[in-house]
Amino acid sequence: MPDKILGVKIDNLSKKEILEKIESFLDEPKFHQIATINPEFILEAQKNEEFKNILNNCVLNVADGFGIKLAFLRFGKFLKYRFAGVDLMMEILRLANDRGLEIFLAINKDGLSNFSEIKTEILKIFPNLKIFGDDINVSNIQYSILDIRYQILLCNFGAPQQEIFINNLKSDTIRIAMGIGGSFDFLTGKIKRAPKIFRILGLEWLYRFIQEPKYRWKRIFNAVIIFPVKIILN
Repeated sequence: MPDKILGVKIDNLSKKEILEKIESFLDEPKFHQIATINPEFILEAQKNEEFKNILNNCVLNVADGFGIKLAFLRFGKFLKYRFAGVDLMMEILRLANDRGLEIFLAINKDGLSNFSEIKTEILKIFPNLKIFGDDINVSNIQYSILDIRYQILLCNFGAPQQEIFINNLKSDTIRIAMGIGGSFDFLTGKIKRAPKIFRILGLEWLYRFIQEPKYRWKRIFNAVIIFPVKIILN
């Protein structure tokens, strides 16, 4: 049975179990929405009922963010695996490449990286992928993908917009759909990923803050201060 942190479902699974589930989703002809849960998701869900309901109805919620690991410890449990969103995205792309699947990239047109740049970088790593996509106005929640035939949908709008957008595009043709936040910007080099030692110590937030202090300070304050306080008091 999934655990819940402040009312948000999290599947406490090992890396092997997560990847096995994803492979099974690709073999099952129905829509599967996946979310990577971090402290910001959980805080947003406290005030956004629609977002909270979507998260709790996802078939798989993977823990992303060191704060989630600490939250599990607070409630006397041990998180089996913390799967960073960018790493999970790369695993999904690898599986899609091995199977020769078609994917659709829903790209924030006001983001750092555009569809053409992202497609170019992905194909350098996974040349067998059939990649389609569009640069989309995030506020256009009525957007629809014409002639849906893609097995995988990845969206980088950021939460909660990407999860709401994905939920509105349900189709049995799409086997896996996931919001990936800023993960594409790591591929295009627009944002540098934290060195491995920072990731091991759970200090990715500090590295991102050093790179983007003006943009990141509020998000980091919520994740590093507000979230732990709510967990402690819960």
